[in-house]
Amino acid sequence: MNILLQQHPTFFPHHHNSPRRSPSISPTHLSPRMSARKRKADDELDPRSLDEDMSVSPLTSPAISSRHIARPSKKIRNNEVIGRPLELPRLLETLDADSLRNVLQTICERHPEIGQEVVTSAPRPSVASTIGVLEQYQERLRQAFPFGGNTGSDYAYNRVRIQLTQLIDAISDFVPHYLPPHETQVTTSLDFLDSVTNIVHQLPDWESSSHNHHKDNAYDEISRAWARVISEASKRGGGIQLHNGGWDQKLQKHNAMSGGQMQAAVNALGSNLYCGGANGSSNSNMNSNNDPNSIRNQLFSGTYGTNLPVRVGPW
Repeated sequence: MNILLQQHPTFFPHHHNSPRRSPSISPTHLSPRMSARKRKADDELDPRSLDEDMSVSPLTSPAISSRHIARPSKKIRNNEVIGRPLELPRLLETLDADSLRNVLQTICERHPEIGQEVVTSAPRPSVASTIGVLEQYQERLRQAFPFGGNTGSDYAYNRVRIQLTQLIDAISDFVPHYLPPHETQVTTSLDFLDSVTNIVHQLPDWESSSHNHHKDNAYDEISRAWARVISEASKRGGGIQLHNGGWDQKLQKHNAMSGGQMQAAVNALGSNLYCGGANGSSNSNMNSNNDPNSIRNQLFSGTYGTNLPVRVGPW
């Protein structure tokens, strides 16, 4: 009996283990094939394990959580919001041409040295830009007239007197800028005078002669300006620019449209260039053109100096 008992020892279960649990087998003792088969079998038997694996957030994954993600440093700003004036570049962007012109004019009046710097640094205005400014004054004059009223009445004159005076003053200020010796190009002077004379033609004619002094004075000033430019042009190449540009015909037309108020300019053209016709030349010029003994005709015929008398005594 003792021998039989020793050959078949009795195993008593451990008091800590459940009598129904079988001994655990370490996964390391299983072959790879058996481990894969067992894992597959467990997944098929317990489908909740697959849901649990898929429900794991990538942010809680050990591999991702251990990775350091570089983030840009947050800029610290002052949360206090207070009012402040615009900087100069932004302020200038908001100003239109008239506002900017007024600001610049005010600064130049307060600081004359700045005004002189602006005058010397600003580019010379072109004829087109100057005529554009005068046309703006002309448009303001048109808009100031009463609608449907008599444009030559005293009532209309009182309505547009300010705008009319502004246009006349602007013409008076711009004309000397395009005269010699300040303007050295004769063509530029003539182009401006031709355009500004057309503006003077369009000034209103009033029923009262006392109101027409604005237009009469403008014609007188323009006529003297034409004479000044013609005199300067005659010194340069015999006034060939006047002949080639057809300025003599243009001046004759302006004189006709003004009612003969530009006759002084036509006379200057005839006396300097000997091209005054029946309507534009003085009596002395007409006589000199017909006199074969005149210096002009002698120069053209090549006889100048051959028949000059010999004078004795003082001249």
